Amino acid sequence: MEKMIIIGTGCAGLTAAIYAARANFNPLVLEGHEPGGQLSTTTLVENFPGFPEGIDGPQLIMNMKSQAERFGARFQFSTVNGFEPKEGHVRVLVDDAWVETETLIVASGASAKWLGLAGEKEAVGHGLTSCATCDGAFYRNVPVCVIGGGDSAAEEANFLTRFASKVYLIHRRDALRASKIMADRVLANPKVEPVWNTVPTEYVRNAEGEMKGLKIKNLLTGEEKELEVACVFVAIGHTPNTKAFKGALDMDEEGYLLQHEGTKTNIPGVFAAGDVADKKYRQAITAAGQGCAAALEAEKYLAERE
Repeated sequence: MEKMIIIGTGCAGLTAAIYAARANFNPLVLEGHEPGGQLSTTTLVENFPGFPEGIDGPQLIMNMKSQAERFGARFQFSTVNGFEPKEGHVRVLVDDAWVETETLIVASGASAKWLGLAGEKEAVGHGLTSCATCDGAFYRNVPVCVIGGGDSAAEEANFLTRFASKVYLIHRRDALRASKIMADRVLANPKVEPVWNTVPTEYVRNAEGEMKGLKIKNLLTGEEKELEVACVFVAIGHTPNTKAFKGALDMDEEGYLLQHEGTKTNIPGVFAAGDVADKKYRQAITAAGQGCAAALEAEKYLAERE
């Protein structure tokens, strides 16, 4: 029987691990298919407090992991495939074996949806990203593009006009799916040029591997051309990593975990932190804050049981 299991090693999971380990719970931290979460694909983080010159995303993750290990957190490369509440505790299916635990912090994050084009994985962090608030400031006075048609795409395109010289908004239909107020706002921005009925077909990168353009195809005319852009922002949504908890933990219609009174879920002793529950902010610092809160609430839960 474990005292505490933490699922996920992004900012939420690692912060929870630091707090839980310092409280002498010796937590078991499970690293899934994306160790380090989305920060592990970010080349430079400039908005995490305490690093005036910025820090590489993978380095920040390694620092946090080392900090948790120093206090006694244990790390295991495993995937959680199932979950069951039991009498007075819960258990999780870790790879192919059930592991019992008194408390569980779910910080498994959300995975950005990508386009599936050739060379996509290698381009992430080199002019391909899914977060305008994270990376927009790196692309001042250069043209960029946003792919998508919902509220997120409209919001990201508007945000990017603070930095970029021009923002192409590429959508496969002839009208945005975004709410009317968001659509009107972005289409009224003189820096935004909508590119309707169009899909991306190929990333174009320079000899150093950095993005320099995007090939696109008009679905009505079949015309193909290349846009000169320094960065491609993909805004077609995220998928919360909650498959193992369906039917047991409360979720919204998109699969994000619902939090009650802080980071509590509907199952006693189970807490949710970070992007697995937060679809509004999705920032490293907010995820870290929720990881801290989840660990403190789990600690309180264990103390009350004893």
